Amino acid sequence: MSRAFVRESDDAPDLPVAVERAAGLPPGAKNYLTRSGAKKLREELARLIEQERPPIAKSGAPDARRQLASVDQRIEQLEQSLQSAEIVDPIEGPTDVVRFGATVTVREANAEESTYRIVGVAEMNADRGWISWQSPVAKALLNARLGERVRFPSPSGDQDLEVMAITYD
Repeated sequence: MSRAFVRESDDAPDLPVAVERAAGLPPGAKNYLTRSGAKKLREELARLIEQERPPIAKSGAPDARRQLASVDQRIEQLEQSLQSAEIVDPIEGPTDVVRFGATVTVREANAEESTYRIVGVAEMNADRGWISWQSPVAKALLNARLGERVRFPSPSGDQDLEVMAITYD
């Protein structure tokens, strides 16, 4: 009989869960986080430890072990990310230059406007326009001034952006 149809033994040893280093951060790179991003990660960690993990650990459900391993893996990722984090406070001084934590509105070559917030790797959220400081777009925008044009590599070829607005929270 195929192993696909055999129930796993309840006394089967738990396999170790592989944990990624600070959520995809390249080796040697600093783990920058905005202050608000670090707060959100701490809140998620507390929620997982205090609210989500205990009922799963007590559950006798067949998939509880897998769920617990998944939650434990996320807890480990959050702990590593927070432990290695270097918090970057909002910029003080001129706000006409793009720095880490900036929200930047750009005009693309086709005249469409997009808004990006440059954040840490662990804070990325494409749906919200939050991009990692390691991304090609962020690398092109960092240190750019209001009104400046920048170029970044993309799969469809180099793209040009014009910095239209820079704000900091």
